[in-house]
Amino acid sequence: MIKVGCCGFPTSMKKYFENFSLVELNSTFYQYPKIRTVEGWREKAPENFEFTVKAHQDISHRVKLRVEDVSLQAFEKMKEICKMLKAEVLLIQTPGSFRPDRLDDAEKFFKAVNCEDLVLAWETRGPLWEKKDVREKLKAILERLNVTHVTDPFKVLPAYTNEVTYFRLHGLGERMYYYQYSDDELRRLRELIKPYEEEGKTVYVLFNNLAMFDDGLRFSEYLSKGVFPKLTGATGLDSVKIVVGRTRYPASKSMLLKRLGWRLVEIEEGKQVPLRILLNKLPSKTFENAEEVVESLKSLKFNA
Repeated sequence: MIKVGCCGFPTSMKKYFENFSLVELNSTFYQYPKIRTVEGWREKAPENFEFTVKAHQDISHRVKLRVEDVSLQAFEKMKEICKMLKAEVLLIQTPGSFRPDRLDDAEKFFKAVNCEDLVLAWETRGPLWEKKDVREKLKAILERLNVTHVTDPFKVLPAYTNEVTYFRLHGLGERMYYYQYSDDELRRLRELIKPYEEEGKTVYVLFNNLAMFDDGLRFSEYLSKGVFPKLTGATGLDSVKIVVGRTRYPASKSMLLKRLGWRLVEIEEGKQVPLRILLNKLPSKTFENAEEVVESLKSLKFNA
């Protein structure tokens, strides 16, 4: 089974609940919500809606998985939140500064906590975790503790997964999160996660990029129907016009590149490119509106 959702609510809860049946609750990383607030989230959500929970930074960033009162108490608070939300998965994401030489601390922490029925998922960050000897040691520890390894599948596959496989997609651009996945990339994503589904695992796919709402919907539709919905409902300059209309004007070329360059446009049926490829052809000036941007591209004999 494949479950698709977003890391946090990129739109109103009402709209989100109408389109997805899964969300990774991120606000719990920054603060401990009041009990009534958590109860309200559960009450607002449809009965079959699923929450996963991101653990508070006290655990991962403040004490960095050391067995201390702070981390143990924080873990118990997270467990209580999970119970109220009927969440089955608790995500712990350590920072890039948490290196493999601290793996022993992680092992001691995961041994010390009482998970009960909760599935623990741990996202490691940084290239050091991708080294072969580190992955082998990580796999052995996670397998003993039954903790699933969380990765971005486009960058590295998990060292170990239990009955749950949990992926977080952060984008493939130069700036983290500033990304929109093409149809071809989402097809590849399907192939990357397919082996885990075939093993009978529950596969969580959580988008964590700026286009997460749209990308999540497109991927869900592809899984269910085998085809992708149109990015903008248009092609060529009409597609460009829709995308460049999503910002404030006046706007300089550099501002347009920063705000919108990472978004995709459909220049022709089935062919998508990042908007920056087209914007780079524009003269260095300030544009008063979207129509002026489109006219400028048209005068340059629009061609990707």
